[in-house]
Amino acid sequence: MAVTNRLACYSDPADHYSHRVRIVLAEKGVAADIIDVEPGRCPPRLAEVNPYGSVPTLVDRDLALYEPTVVMEYLEERYPHPPLMPVYPVARGNTRLLMHRVQRDWCSLVDQILDSRVKEAAKAVARKELRESLTGVSPLFADKPFFLSEDLSLVDCCLLPILWRLPVLGIELPRPAKPLLDYMERLFVRDGFQASLSAVERDMR
Repeated sequence: MAVTNRLACYSDPADHYSHRVRIVLAEKGVAADIIDVEPGRCPPRLAEVNPYGSVPTLVDRDLALYEPTVVMEYLEERYPHPPLMPVYPVARGNTRLLMHRVQRDWCSLVDQILDSRVKEAAKAVARKELRESLTGVSPLFADKPFFLSEDLSLVDCCLLPILWRLPVLGIELPRPAKPLLDYMERLFVRDGFQASLSAVERDMR
């Protein structure tokens, strides 16, 4: 049997963390076998390479990586073109800090809204907080084509899966969020973003 050097990416087709990695793969034009994993069902091969059985998990020959940010930065270093991180250390540090803030400020709320164990009253509070937070930062999207950048970055790759899921999250952005809505409209039609979508994600909008 022929040995393939192709990457394998274990991914939940509905999960926004898996979606991040698929966006990076698509934007870089990296061929990878996307292996859909249903929540709660861990394929034997995934259990072999990842002690947590979590997704996304990237397998590159003998290497297995399974934390979303680690996977994204590995892909950035392994496939440097087109770059999704700035060249200079200060700018790279700022990019990493923005990724951390997206995770801390927004992803935590998204995870709460999507968690079936969370009571509806708590979800309503999280929805309100997420809507207000996104609306509040909307002016930051007015001056540059990407989030605080002239070029697509890993920050956009973290943010776009959340924005794509707003209808599923029960969030409609108000008119004052127009710069953010314009950003979404521009980036959702990118070839890389469209190529990253699973069938489940296409049905979200």
